[in-house]
Amino acid sequence: MTLILDLLRDAFEEVKLPPSIYESKKIINKVGLNYTKIDTCPNDCTLYLGDGEKDLDACKHCGKSRWKPNKKNKVAAKVLRYFPLKPRLKRLFTCCKTAKHMGWHASQSNKDGLIRHPRDGEAWKTFDLMHPDFTSNPRNVRLGLATDGFNPFVTFSSTYSILPVFLTPYNLPPWMCMKHTSLILSMTIPGKHTPGNNIDVYLRPLVEELKEPWNDGVETFDSSTNETFRM
Repeated sequence: MTLILDLLRDAFEEVKLPPSIYESKKIINKVGLNYTKIDTCPNDCTLYLGDGEKDLDACKHCGKSRWKPNKKNKVAAKVLRYFPLKPRLKRLFTCCKTAKHMGWHASQSNKDGLIRHPRDGEAWKTFDLMHPDFTSNPRNVRLGLATDGFNPFVTFSSTYSILPVFLTPYNLPPWMCMKHTSLILSMTIPGKHTPGNNIDVYLRPLVEELKEPWNDGVETFDSSTNETFRM
């Protein structure tokens, strides 16, 4: 990575780039792009998360050891990498060019009845009727979740599979919300095998974090209107 940074500095002399991967990580942490490591049961039974679980040495469901065998130091056998969501949602309103589109779904009418965006569907309209308080502010964020496994080591004939979980901000218009720059990486679920129905175990930190903005809201600055609101 440091060699790539050296190459980019030679190609773009006018751009100020960090001198090393270490300095790059420090910059990433400052803008809120860091992640949390959460140890998991190798059999996908549970996460070592919370007061009653984070100090355990074995899974309370299947008894499988939390640690890799034959290691001097305790090294977790399986680790979930979770990217905190609230800073990323706030950042949608930091750039005025993005912030002004976060209410698009409520400001543009669908005149011909065709479905070009989730807001045109019956599920969206039913949700609006069920939750009028949420719907009253069009800036409140609506997210779609998607995941699929892939093998990052296919060229090495490995069967290892990892699952990234992405969130799509559906407040944005269709020509923006599905761009890769708009997708939010929520977590990477480790392999070797896909968790199947146990994926709910890994989604636990995301669900717990979503409860706060859903129940109480999060103070957020909207750069397009220069005001603070509860998202």
